[in-house]
Amino acid sequence: MRLSALAGEMLAGGDREITGLTADSRHAAPGFLFAALPGVKADGGAYVADAVRNGATAVLGSASVRSRVPDGVAAVIDDNPRQRLAQIAARFYARQPETVVAVTGTNGKTSIASFVRQIWAQLGHRAASFGTVGVVTDTKTLPLTHTTPDPIEIHRILAELASEGIEHVAFEASSHGLAQYRVDGVKLKAAAFTNLTRDHLDYHPSFEAYEQAKLRLFSEVLPPGGVAVINADSPSSEVFATVARAREQTLITVGETGDDLKLIERAPRGDGQKLAVQWKGRVHNIDLPLAGAFQASNALIAAGLVIGLGGDAADVFGALQTIKGAPGRLEKVATAPSGAPIYVDYAHTPDAIETVLQALRPHTPGMLWIVFGCGGDRDPGKRPLMGAAAARFADKVIVTDDNPRTEDPALIRRAVMAKANGADEVGDRANAIETAIAALGERDVLVIAGKGHESGQIVGKETRPFNDADVVRAVVKQMARAS
Repeated sequence: MRLSALAGEMLAGGDREITGLTADSRHAAPGFLFAALPGVKADGGAYVADAVRNGATAVLGSASVRSRVPDGVAAVIDDNPRQRLAQIAARFYARQPETVVAVTGTNGKTSIASFVRQIWAQLGHRAASFGTVGVVTDTKTLPLTHTTPDPIEIHRILAELASEGIEHVAFEASSHGLAQYRVDGVKLKAAAFTNLTRDHLDYHPSFEAYEQAKLRLFSEVLPPGGVAVINADSPSSEVFATVARAREQTLITVGETGDDLKLIERAPRGDGQKLAVQWKGRVHNIDLPLAGAFQASNALIAAGLVIGLGGDAADVFGALQTIKGAPGRLEKVATAPSGAPIYVDYAHTPDAIETVLQALRPHTPGMLWIVFGCGGDRDPGKRPLMGAAAARFADKVIVTDDNPRTEDPALIRRAVMAKANGADEVGDRANAIETAIAALGERDVLVIAGKGHESGQIVGKETRPFNDADVVRAVVKQMARAS
């Protein structure tokens, strides 16, 4: 495609054919446009020469980059090069599925995107979802490096899915992705907000900045007339609803305090729960095969998205009775030799720890156990808060390592233990899991929190193979052999 068509203007250095896009100079090739973006750790402007050496014939960047662009190379100069890159990527890849929805919020994004995909599939649509667990279709799962990929990757994924005949897609819109304009250019039909609690304050300068990043999904990305599904039970719901109304979006509020899709009653049953919900004056009963109030909320937000886009309510609620949880999201992975169920969950914030423990409490006739840790090189302020939440809502707590990254694991654990009154400390995560399973009584429940679906543990700069579910199953199998 011609550069003038991508950029929407004639440019310094002349027009030319663009064969590819990249924000990584190492991946530049002949005919590529290189996006020299300012980064948290590095400035893309410093790599213009490398990109040109590898064949890039055009460079996108801010005014400070202009002087680094050599003669004979076109320059696209913009005050907001990140947003401009998203717009260029949308034009370059061109094709998008007909129906695309995005989900934002601190917790629940992965589950809701997965549930929306599953509901659509039950209704006869070819559908996909992408985010933390990768790109998921009815035939494959492909890994991603970020919850919300860079805009080049997002638009490439959307174009590939459309070329495969998939016209329904749900994806996770993270605060990083929204703040960095990665989702701009996506033609959204609907968006959902789940909740807002402390997270990513190692990146966002304040909680207010974190909230504003999430709000961008409704204030700038979802167009007027799009469907906005808001979790009314979140204390932040009115902030998001106000933006949706101002933008003249079709507002659907969901939850116990929702005006549109209202949860009337919820009763735990075994590993699931029975819901009574009201939509347009009619009450529907749903046997949801997932435990926890937060999963009920996630399921209804997903239902709100599909119904808001024209899905028949009765069919959507029927589909909820067959959905499966997303990998590592309150996923029951094994039963201990004692008979106690063992769950794995991605909870890695104070609120998420509280939520998952409260979700399992009605299903726990005995002691509720949790094994968890905190990641290194991330918001240190939430560590004692997570310890306090675990100590308050669990009966037995074991503090262990999560992904320590470049920090001293012992210092991370010490910060957690400062408020985890009565907790035990077992640094090695595999040993911590084994210790907990060995101590479980038949009426107990164990949740291993923090890493969820992750297949590696980051220690220093190294990622070592490690999956909570695999470790649990191996321990249980070994104990069964020994008994």
